[in-house]
Amino acid sequence: MFFESRIFRGWYAGMMVLWVVLFAALNSIPFLLDHWHYPAIMVLGAFVAGLTPEGGGAVAFPVLSVFFDIKREMARDFSLMIQSVGMTSASIWILSRKGRNLAAYAPLLWFVPVSFLGFVLGMLLLQAIPVFIIQALFLSLILTFALAYVSSKHRGAQLVLEAKGPADHAMLAGVLIAGGMCASLFGTGADIVLYTMLVTRFRMDEKVATHMSIMVMAAISILGYAYRFFWDGDITDYQVRTWLCAYPVVLFMAPFGSYILHKLNVEWMLRGIVALNIFQLGYFNLKNPSWEKLAWSSGFSIALFAIFWFSLAHIARQTERQRVATEAN
Repeated sequence: MFFESRIFRGWYAGMMVLWVVLFAALNSIPFLLDHWHYPAIMVLGAFVAGLTPEGGGAVAFPVLSVFFDIKREMARDFSLMIQSVGMTSASIWILSRKGRNLAAYAPLLWFVPVSFLGFVLGMLLLQAIPVFIIQALFLSLILTFALAYVSSKHRGAQLVLEAKGPADHAMLAGVLIAGGMCASLFGTGADIVLYTMLVTRFRMDEKVATHMSIMVMAAISILGYAYRFFWDGDITDYQVRTWLCAYPVVLFMAPFGSYILHKLNVEWMLRGIVALNIFQLGYFNLKNPSWEKLAWSSGFSIALFAIFWFSLAHIARQTERQRVATEAN
């Protein structure tokens, strides 16, 4: 049952009460009606966040920045703000389920601070990159990841991370920092790169890897939102009000996506995400077309697809070799 956990029921009820209080104090029904597209976007975005290794920002960022021409910084901040509720809600649902092996998630205790270090570095070093290059990179990232993910036959089986020696830990730290830097640009991305590393290098079960990537992105969203609010001081009243418009949608839809992940074969959903990402990248290149946009998006797509494809294909070959060896014995 979706609400079987007493902990999750308490969390959900408490967060809904908090939303009612904040909405009454800071927002209004007319504003919600005028900005209906924010909760509408997050019906799909939050569901994707709970169901797949892509965060809700994988829908929110391109839709807001490319389709609605909202400033890249505001689209990134909205992704962080909304994931701080949705992906946290999904994380609590995952952790509070009966029979959950909490020890399997112990690596998150160092994953999160290392990834947040990458976020801070990204905020300090990467924000001057031209907007169209950031959009091209992000759209290429989510499209090529989804394509490689759906088309490959990787299937890990490890339920616990087994990082052995300094090399494995250094590799994980590098990926986490890179993921945090992605989040500083897009408001998401740390989950995608972490997931890819977990299922390839460490051959983890894809559902467990999805859960870990959701939890890391939830923590980075909270910390990133706090960084933008308290350190930069750049979160406006308008952003808070749009966040409150979508808040109850993601509070339910993200954990509901995680619930569906345990019930269904999700291949059809993943193919739908591929179709959505293809449409987004096509729209980006057709809207105010230029050779620069086409060149950057094509170059990023080719390079990233090669990286994801060979990474995911590596585990498929390893799994097949192990299966053949087992059958021979």
